[in-house]
Amino acid sequence: MDAAPLARAESLIRSIPDYPEPGIVFRDITPLLADAAALGEVIDALIAPFAGRFDVVAGIEARGFLLAGAIATRAEVGLVPIRKAGKLPRPAASVSYALEYATATIEAHDDLPEGARVLLVDDVLATGGTLVAGHQIVRSLGGEVVGSAVLLEIAALGGRAATGDVHAVFTV
Repeated sequence: MDAAPLARAESLIRSIPDYPEPGIVFRDITPLLADAAALGEVIDALIAPFAGRFDVVAGIEARGFLLAGAIATRAEVGLVPIRKAGKLPRPAASVSYALEYATATIEAHDDLPEGARVLLVDDVLATGGTLVAGHQIVRSLGGEVVGSAVLLEIAALGGRAATGDVHAVFTV
């Protein structure tokens, strides 16, 4: 994969200091999402290590949905949304976890086919809590996580130690 288009895609990610709380640097990916060429490069980079190894993509709310939908379309596989608590009419699985600055709960329906090979996708790997919870939900629904892919890893927060092997397109 050519590094120049990915470098351009990375340059479109903005850092917003002190959001949502003082001391947190929010990574705004909306400029990257608005650029079709950059988004296409990132989607290809997210899929590359896992091509042909997954039957469904599980995207974690909210920005993980955007990436997971594009990956599922490109790979011609299904999509299972993993939502924040209270957003689904009939959650079948639920996991609570710690974030960098709060706690959260995610839920999913039981629409995942038994034994499905799942690519778990989120936007940012920070402390790793969200991805670990995503793995737990997929397993509880009878799926097998074949890999985790994120757009951006914030290495200083140590999330990789909690999650194990994660494919990150960009690392800061």
